[in-house]
Amino acid sequence: MIEVISKRAGSFLPALAALLWAAVLLAGSGENTTGARQPRVLPPRGVLGARVTFNKQVVRLLQDNCQKCHHEGDIAPFPLVSYKDAYEHRIQIVTQTSGRIMPPWHVDSACAAYEDDPTLTDEQIRTFSKWVEAGAPEGDPADLPDTLTFSSNWKLGEPDRVLTMAEPMTPDFSKGDIYRCFVLPTGLTEDRFVSSVEIAPGSRAMVHHILLFVDTTTAAEQLDAKDPGPGYTCFGGPGFTAVYNLGGWVPGNAPRPLPDGIGMPLPANSRIVMQVHYSARSGVVEPDRTTLALHFSKTPVKKRLLSTPVINTKFTIPPGASAYEVKAAIPFIPFAAHLLQITPHMHLLGKSMQVTATTLSGQQICLVDVPDWDFHWQGTYTYKTPVPIPLLTRVDLSAFYDNSADNPDNPNSPPRAVSWGENTTDEMCIAFLGFTLDDENLTGAAGQAATTLSTFPPFWEEGWRELARALKPTP
Repeated sequence: MIEVISKRAGSFLPALAALLWAAVLLAGSGENTTGARQPRVLPPRGVLGARVTFNKQVVRLLQDNCQKCHHEGDIAPFPLVSYKDAYEHRIQIVTQTSGRIMPPWHVDSACAAYEDDPTLTDEQIRTFSKWVEAGAPEGDPADLPDTLTFSSNWKLGEPDRVLTMAEPMTPDFSKGDIYRCFVLPTGLTEDRFVSSVEIAPGSRAMVHHILLFVDTTTAAEQLDAKDPGPGYTCFGGPGFTAVYNLGGWVPGNAPRPLPDGIGMPLPANSRIVMQVHYSARSGVVEPDRTTLALHFSKTPVKKRLLSTPVINTKFTIPPGASAYEVKAAIPFIPFAAHLLQITPHMHLLGKSMQVTATTLSGQQICLVDVPDWDFHWQGTYTYKTPVPIPLLTRVDLSAFYDNSADNPDNPNSPPRAVSWGENTTDEMCIAFLGFTLDDENLTGAAGQAATTLSTFPPFWEEGWRELARALKPTP
């Protein structure tokens, strides 16, 4: 009904404006008895000026900001490629962009400059509104730009290697969420560096998130052999000490290649262990066969992308609390580094999160600010310019949670106390920092010393105490 009214209003508005303009002309055509010069009356904006059409303005906005998700076969529920697509969803386009719900971008761009920021300007949003108000005209075919083409498989083009589960997995949710690890042999005969990893969940409805670990032993294969069915149970971690973490996937997380000279190591004869979290809350039970694609570095790699979490696992959010704060910190970073990316993570009670860095001189740097957390749109945010993190910089995280009955995403009715846990109905408080070490140079003599430092275990919560005693600055 709303769409019908809007359609009629859209076609009526330009006619009404033209009638009003004609009335102005008629009113001004009477005899001038005073002899005074009559004031010039301008027509209503848009009546005689350049009009907004799909072919000239709207499609270009859709190509730049919307179509990477809104095309056939991707995460969006409908395409916005053709005029027919846009016309059919014209009311949604206006309401979603005016409310800044779409394009999805859940961090404050005033905090830092990030790659792939799709935030529309006020004028761009007005362009969509003007188009609908004018009746959503298609426009001159000569104004239409070339249609964008999208790969049906991989966003970053043809991968260097594709790995997939040996057989489909159909979860048994009778006891709740399922965590399953799948061993994927790389088949590499030499060491390689990975520039990016793309993950294609076989069942987007069931898959909550995916983590990737590198195994250079037979540990994962032994665990798999002892557990019947596809893969093996691996609640928490992968069940072995991983030599490297290749990242992962959460809903809304799009792949981006690393800059030239930076890579993720993948040794020869290694195996990638893919931990998949299947959510019972989805209400879907179907076979899943998740696939991942590897894109190898094409230039010499000088530094590795490393990762450390800012994390708090010891909290309980009381029932009824609508703004419960949880804090986490790294007291100081024991080396000079550059931060390339950040991945904030919470579950359904998440409300907001802010991560800041404070240098020894007192300078405060905003790393990420998520003012309105949305569990269904999580992402890794890459800085346009890597953020320098001097030696002994402190990192602080502050997160707020809504465990009240007013939270529509609260999985518990009535609310109950919620603590850290792996299930969707539990909570997490974590932000992963992706960084490089300033002193690392894999192409020079300093590479080995930096490698030794970076593999020392200060990157997890338990390891900070020992390192803090050794490197704690004097007051």
